[in-house]
Amino acid sequence: MEASSQFLLTVGCILLLGLLTSTIAQHTFLPRVTLLLIFGALIGQDTLDVIPQIFSERFDIIADMALLMVGFLLGGKLTKDSLRESAGKILWISISAALLTTIIVSLGLIWAGVSHEVAILLGCIASATAPAAVMDVVAETRVKDKFSNLLLSIVALDDVWALVLFSIGMAVVTSLNGLGGDMSFLVVVAKEIGGAVILGVLIGLPAAYLTGRVKKGHPILTEALGIVFACGGLAIWLGVSFLIASMVMGAIIANVAKHHEYPFHAIEGIEWPFMVIFFVLAGASLELSALKNIGFIGVMYILLRTTGKYLGAKIGCQFSRAEQATKRWIGVALLPQAGVAIGMALVASSQFPEYRQVLLSIVISSTVFFEIIGPVFTRLAIQRVQSA
Repeated sequence: MEASSQFLLTVGCILLLGLLTSTIAQHTFLPRVTLLLIFGALIGQDTLDVIPQIFSERFDIIADMALLMVGFLLGGKLTKDSLRESAGKILWISISAALLTTIIVSLGLIWAGVSHEVAILLGCIASATAPAAVMDVVAETRVKDKFSNLLLSIVALDDVWALVLFSIGMAVVTSLNGLGGDMSFLVVVAKEIGGAVILGVLIGLPAAYLTGRVKKGHPILTEALGIVFACGGLAIWLGVSFLIASMVMGAIIANVAKHHEYPFHAIEGIEWPFMVIFFVLAGASLELSALKNIGFIGVMYILLRTTGKYLGAKIGCQFSRAEQATKRWIGVALLPQAGVAIGMALVASSQFPEYRQVLLSIVISSTVFFEIIGPVFTRLAIQRVQSA
C-alpha cells in the first residue's frame, strides 16, 4: 500500500474512532480522553502494532499542533474579568499544588530509601500536569462554571511552576554531585519562559488589533490557525516554550482585542480532530511494558504525587478562601500527567546518566497510570462540584 493511502486511511479511521468514542463516553464513567488513550495503547507497538510507521513518525508534529491550540485556548481563559474575580485563588492553588507535590514526593521517596538526588528530581517532575487532558475533559462535560474556569486557569500556570521547580532541582542535584553548583539550568529555564512570554506578547499585540477585521468581530479560521502555528514555529526555532508562548498570545488577544465578540470560536471548531489524533497516538506511544517494572518505588511515587496534589491544592484553597466544594475536589482534578513529565525525565537522564534507568522506568510507568486514570478523576471532580 502506498504511503499516502496508508496515511489518509489511518487519519480517516482515527477520526471516525473519535466520533464513536465520544458517543461511548456519554454512556460510561470513562471520559473520552481515557478511551482514546486505551484504544491507542491497544493498536500501538506494544500490542497489535497496526499504526503505520509513516504516521507514527509524524506524531511530534501532530502533538505540537494540538498543544499549540490547547495553549492558545487556555490563554483565552485568563481574561481580566476572570483574573479580577479569582486571581488570588489561581496563584495560591497553582503554586501550592506544585510546590507541596514536589516537597511531599521528594521527602517521601527519601524516607523510602531513594537517593536524595533521584528523589529531588522525581519530586520536581511530579509537579507537572497534562493541560490537554484536563482541557478536553472540561470541554466534554460542557460545564462552564466557576470551578471549571478556575481549573483551566490553574492548569495554564502549572507547567510554568513545574519548569521553574525542575530547573532548581537540576541545579541542586548538580551541586550535590559536586559539579560546582552550576546554576545554568535556572538561566536556561528563565530564557525558555521569559523568551516565550516576550514572543507571545510580540505576536499577540498586533494580532489583537489585526484579527477579526475580515469577518467583523470574529477571527476567521485562517487567521486563528495562522497566528497559532506561526507562534509555535517561531517558538520552536528560538528554543523557547511554544506552549507558554501560545498561552501568552491567547491571553493578550483575549484582553486587548476589544472589537472581538468571541475571539476563539474559530479554533474551538477545529481543535477536536487534532486532539483525537493526538490522544490516540499518545496512547499508542505508551510503553505498557513499563508497568510491570514499576515496583515499590513506583507505587510510592504515584501515592505521594496524588497526596501532594490533593493536599497542596487544599492548602492553597484555604489561604485563598475558596469554596468548600473547590477545596475538596480541585486537587483530584489536577492528577493527569503526560508528556511534560517524560520530557523532564529525558532531560534529567541526559544530564545524569547514572540515574537514567530509575528515572525513566518510574516516570514512564506512572505517566501511563496518570494519563489513563487521571482524566477519570478530573471528570468525577467536575461532576461532584456541579451537583454540590
